[in-house]
Amino acid sequence: MFQKDLFKDKVALVSGGGSGIGLAIAQQFLACGATVVIASRKLEKLERAAVQLGSPTNLLSFVMDIREPEQVEQLADFIQQKTGKLDFLINNAGGQFPSPAADISPKGWNAVINTNLNGTWYMTQSMARHFFFEQNSGAVVNIVLNNFRGFPGMAHSAAARAGVMNLAQTLAIEWVSKGIRLNSIAPGIIQSSGLENYPPELTAGIAAKIPMKRLGSVDEVAALTLFLCSPLASYITGETIYVDGGARLWGDIWEL
Repeated sequence: MFQKDLFKDKVALVSGGGSGIGLAIAQQFLACGATVVIASRKLEKLERAAVQLGSPTNLLSFVMDIREPEQVEQLADFIQQKTGKLDFLINNAGGQFPSPAADISPKGWNAVINTNLNGTWYMTQSMARHFFFEQNSGAVVNIVLNNFRGFPGMAHSAAARAGVMNLAQTLAIEWVSKGIRLNSIAPGIIQSSGLENYPPELTAGIAAKIPMKRLGSVDEVAALTLFLCSPLASYITGETIYVDGGARLWGDIWEL
């Protein structure tokens, strides 16, 4: 399905592309012939990612913070100068921390909302204005999380990601006449570097609670991302697709 030249002459931007799911998405885009821009707040992550990806000539990187609109605009200018176009935006950057809702401080709440919701909005609006509207084409894929039944223990991120999912549905209609498609992917528990940010006692034995009895892989999320950007998905917009081994439909992953 994914041929080597599937995305030849296409440009993809992957925020949070220095590690985890974002790195896997960048790798698969590169394998299909795309020029890929990876963005991250940390230069060392981007440098490490470039080595892992083989430092190809069609890989570009940019240090920036999606929470800062000025830096988002600088990223758009960088892409314009380097490639003159952008075809795909993958809003993968984000973050959260586990906490009972009653214990989340205003600072912690605002940090998660600002990263996951506001940052996604800044990126989406900016790239649409700079590229998609004029091109009359573009595909946006948001990497969110499995909040199908809420997300006890991470109320801040559940709220932010729900906002992103509804934003994609809204923009899918507002921008459909401009040739822009927007979809979201809601991963369940994925075996990636992001899992290392959680206490071991929180994730111990978690695979046994998933109907498929295993964790997902970053490559599985990446493959769906590429599909949603491909011509094969040209009639799909405003959707949220879960990659969770059936977890949203059965049982409780976390202990209350």
